[in-house]
Amino acid sequence: MSAADTGGSQVKSAVRTVELLEYFAARPGMHSLASVQDAVGYPKSSLYMLLRTLVDLDWVETDTTGTRYGIGVRALLVGTSYLDGDEVVAAARPTLDRLADDTTETIHLARLDGTHVVHLATRQSPHHLRPSARVGRRLPAHATSLGKALLATHTDEQVRAMLPPSLPRLTEHTLTDREQLIEELHTVREQGCAVDREENTLGLRCFGVAVPYRTPARDAISCSVPVARLTPEHEQQIKDALSGARDRLALATRRL
Repeated sequence: MSAADTGGSQVKSAVRTVELLEYFAARPGMHSLASVQDAVGYPKSSLYMLLRTLVDLDWVETDTTGTRYGIGVRALLVGTSYLDGDEVVAAARPTLDRLADDTTETIHLARLDGTHVVHLATRQSPHHLRPSARVGRRLPAHATSLGKALLATHTDEQVRAMLPPSLPRLTEHTLTDREQLIEELHTVREQGCAVDREENTLGLRCFGVAVPYRTPARDAISCSVPVARLTPEHEQQIKDALSGARDRLALATRRL
């Protein structure tokens, strides 16, 4: 085998390793070898050897039978390291704390990742009725106020290049037509605030603003509130609080 062949094999192995970890990260729980193979399409023998190597290194875990696989603890350590070292997450902490206090609702800081947004930080609402929130959650950008706020900082042509004509439906309210979404992004640009009208989760309305420390923006903050608790007065309070939080965070991150 030539050096070039060896290098190509090593690159393929690295790509497969990353693809496997992303597969497990997107699908919590334990999975059989057959189900993993069906999803990734690798030869069974190669897949088994790669999984055993990742198990030995604690990147993948197995159940008591040794026949089912899931994401390992090493992945958590890497994710935590990313958040600990991110300057925007650190700079945003006081702003997120104040925004949570001002609104008494659930707050998110998220980053655009291709056609999705990933939650980098959250603040839970003290109310009994509140949405679930966790760092690392990845959601389609077109169905969230965070994503729409970030997409609105791109041109229409850039959005067309980023998103397919038909978008996945999460609820009966989700905008699934790209051109309809682009029309809504015009309104987001005019008003400075994006709204998720139960498009991601039924019973939940969210408001989001992009943080303009770079153009196009890559980070946004949002406030999520159950529609049962939302009044016109509370909605305006949330929008005002988000506007102030955006300005403070833009100032805190201006040198990043």
